[in-house]
Amino acid sequence: MDAPATLTPEQAERLTRKGLRLAQFTVVYNVIEGIIAVTAGLLAGLVSVIGFGIDSGIESIAAVLVGIRLTARLRHGEADERRERIALRLVAVTFFILAAYVSYEGIKSLVEGEAPASSPVSIGILVLSLIVMPFLAVMKKRVGTRLQDNLILADAAETKICVLLSVSTLLGVGLYMLTGAVWLDPVAGFIIAAFALWEGKEAWEGELAEDTDDDD
Repeated sequence: MDAPATLTPEQAERLTRKGLRLAQFTVVYNVIEGIIAVTAGLLAGLVSVIGFGIDSGIESIAAVLVGIRLTARLRHGEADERRERIALRLVAVTFFILAAYVSYEGIKSLVEGEAPASSPVSIGILVLSLIVMPFLAVMKKRVGTRLQDNLILADAAETKICVLLSVSTLLGVGLYMLTGAVWLDPVAGFIIAAFALWEGKEAWEGELAEDTDDDD
């Protein structure tokens, strides 16, 4: 298996396996999270929570793409650069889909003047996401940075967006209760959409690894 200059082949394989386990955990967790969030959102009429659940599904798709490529890399002993470049661009597309969806929901919320609502299950799944996702994002970024692997770094960035959406949804509900300002939640969503577009562009161009040199 090809490895960055600072890693032995054995270290690279060990890190790749760790990246695969993180991707597999992401798929399982986000499928469960998405089902709960969408169900709770539909029952309570919470558009923001439904959107959060849809994001979980998008993140699962990205993690599946990453997992497929990492599995193939481990099986064949080296990366198929052409296929991994295709997979990376497919992951980038999931960022663009997410940005489009969040923007659409934000505009719809502003036009219709929708006020955020709440439910115990919705709050619970959002709080759990704030506990699990930051840790998962850090672990993925650490592995991706050591491997200089854009696929894993793109997956880490998508997980980070999940954290931001959790914060945005909770703040939208909480700040509305304090101020009555219904525009806070969609505006936060627009900021997240812009972040998703930027990360999607970086993933599409394969520049994520270079951008992490000065991080941490």
